[in-house]
Amino acid sequence: MTQVGVNGYGTIGKRVADAVAAQPDMDLVGVAKTRPNFEAETAARNGYPLYAAVPERVDRFAEEGLDLAGEVEGLVAAADVIVDCTPSGIGAENASLYTDHDTPAIFQGGEDADVADVSFNARANFDEAIGADSARVVSCNTTGLSRVLAPLSEAYGVEKARVTLVRRGGDPGQTGRGPIDDILPDPVTIPSHHGPDVNTIFPDLDIDTLGMKVPATLMHTHSVNVTLESDADAEDVRELFADETRLFQIPAGADIDGAGKLKEFAHDAGRPRGDLWENCIWAESITVEGRDLYLFQAIHQESDVVPENVDAIRALRGDADAAESMATTEDAMGVGIDY
Repeated sequence: MTQVGVNGYGTIGKRVADAVAAQPDMDLVGVAKTRPNFEAETAARNGYPLYAAVPERVDRFAEEGLDLAGEVEGLVAAADVIVDCTPSGIGAENASLYTDHDTPAIFQGGEDADVADVSFNARANFDEAIGADSARVVSCNTTGLSRVLAPLSEAYGVEKARVTLVRRGGDPGQTGRGPIDDILPDPVTIPSHHGPDVNTIFPDLDIDTLGMKVPATLMHTHSVNVTLESDADAEDVRELFADETRLFQIPAGADIDGAGKLKEFAHDAGRPRGDLWENCIWAESITVEGRDLYLFQAIHQESDVVPENVDAIRALRGDADAAESMATTEDAMGVGIDY
């Protein structure tokens, strides 16, 4: 059993911890929190050993009646792999701690690519991370794009990709984020950071990305145009995507016209926290004009990277190949929508 520690128990960390705890070949050693808030209480209720990420705040946990298993350095020492789910920039500051303890580490997409040996997407480049000392699971948007581009590249070849990303202003719990009543180019320069991030997975891919930020919290939405190297038709692409367990094609008859209904669908389906780990592609949007493919997809920014983190653990350990790991992850978590 691989002993896994999760440093950071917020939006991503709590989901990764639950996913790790569900795996048949992993044990959750514990989770680290900076302060004794409601998420720390949740960890305690779940029976997850709780570690203080900031040693100077140990007393604050005791004041709130929360027992600690130790400080974060102890968590790192006890883990075979540490998954860093701290806010952007903090992971890079933590990297030396993991190196000092010779503990392989997984970072999130908010960090610069040079924080780790390899940027990672399970569907696209699992093998590159096998046996590495560290991996960076790319951002939610890059994860979503990689899941689409990998099968298209294999089946048809990709000459050029163009993506406009309409991004939520913040997660539901990020009360300080915006805009409140505006629509912003984000950034106003081209490309947005997403294209270069995709190139950490597909170095030779020609891709342009444009970003916009809107006053919403639900999901990101992508308008995707891919020029293929060989001919295809829309039905062939739908059949190709049907074999991809992390791509959910929304049927026309589902009457799901946006992110709001997608989240309602996830809650009705009994998904924890209403999570959608899969890309949500509107099947009827898949259109091919010549060699140009078009589609719309929605990406749940809080959860789509979670199965990738689990797969990255196995890659660093060399415990499975891509197909084996993805199948195990998905079975344990319940990934894959059979509508």
